[in-house]
Amino acid sequence: MPDVSNTLKLTTHNSQLTTILAIESSCDDTSASVIQDSKILSNIVASQEIHAKYGGIVPELASRAHQQNVVAVVDVALREANIQKNQLNAIAFTRGPGLLGSLLVGVSFAKAMALGLNIPLIEVNHMQAHILAHFIDDPKPKFPFLCLTVSGGHTQIVLVEDFLVMHVLGETQDDAVGEAFDKAAKMLGLPYPGGALIDKYAKTGNPNAFLFPLVDMPELNFSFSGIKTSFLNFINKETMKNANFIEQNINDICASFQFTLIKNLLYKLKKAIQQTGIKEIAIAGGVSANSGLRETLILLGEKHSWNIYIPQFQYCTDNAAMIAMVAHYKFLQNDFSSQNISPMARWEI
Repeated sequence: MPDVSNTLKLTTHNSQLTTILAIESSCDDTSASVIQDSKILSNIVASQEIHAKYGGIVPELASRAHQQNVVAVVDVALREANIQKNQLNAIAFTRGPGLLGSLLVGVSFAKAMALGLNIPLIEVNHMQAHILAHFIDDPKPKFPFLCLTVSGGHTQIVLVEDFLVMHVLGETQDDAVGEAFDKAAKMLGLPYPGGALIDKYAKTGNPNAFLFPLVDMPELNFSFSGIKTSFLNFINKETMKNANFIEQNINDICASFQFTLIKNLLYKLKKAIQQTGIKEIAIAGGVSANSGLRETLILLGEKHSWNIYIPQFQYCTDNAAMIAMVAHYKFLQNDFSSQNISPMARWEI
């Protein structure tokens, strides 16, 4: 079988406008987006509520839901963008990192659609896409900039030199900060996903009410496994003394826990700024929707004269618009993939 990407990539620039369909299926959200040149025309997301009753993502259920949702989500994305399939110049997809079964659904669908339409494929790194979500709307950061990328699976400080040139300066050595939020919420008896609920309760709590130790890793790296253990021990100890402790102190508990995590994240970010001298600062990933993190970063930016960039809420969590944005810049470089491509559960930037 001929390599479609090689046979077509020399002719795709002939059309006046470049139109790409992007598919995101790395975890529990099925999403499709259409981008024309650098403008997002649609961004459709189908979330999976079934995981809530299990207190976390069940990979097998996630992949099944992607199979059920992907055709409808792509159809709605094309209709909302007012684009016909024969107008597409390429199909983009999340290759990784993520849940292998979930990724496989998106990769397989993209390969089949690209083959059927005889157009190229574009593979996208999910973490790279979170960072380029900043280029969907204004204001856009100037190169070079630092991006604190925080999600359920990743915590990284990334030096971004250009659209497709990025270097990880520091990252978590164990659990991600988003996982710490969700696990703590589960210990408090809050429904999944609980990170947003911790943020909600923290708004009216005292951040200095309780102290939670956090390991200070070398250089610009992070560790969040220890704080989960200490938090669990704290909750068990206090509820043994007072069965109503959580209910009576939920706001202060959430505020103190959130304060500890945010303090560590921004301490490391500040170190990165001091080391690089870069004052163009962005945050990305699902945890960048946390109001405490956003507000604290804005205040620090005003204090230290940093230029702060925070994406809209809809582009913080997993979505195909950010995949489409990476695909746009890869298309300009004729950076296409073959039909032999396979998903990667782990994939560094």
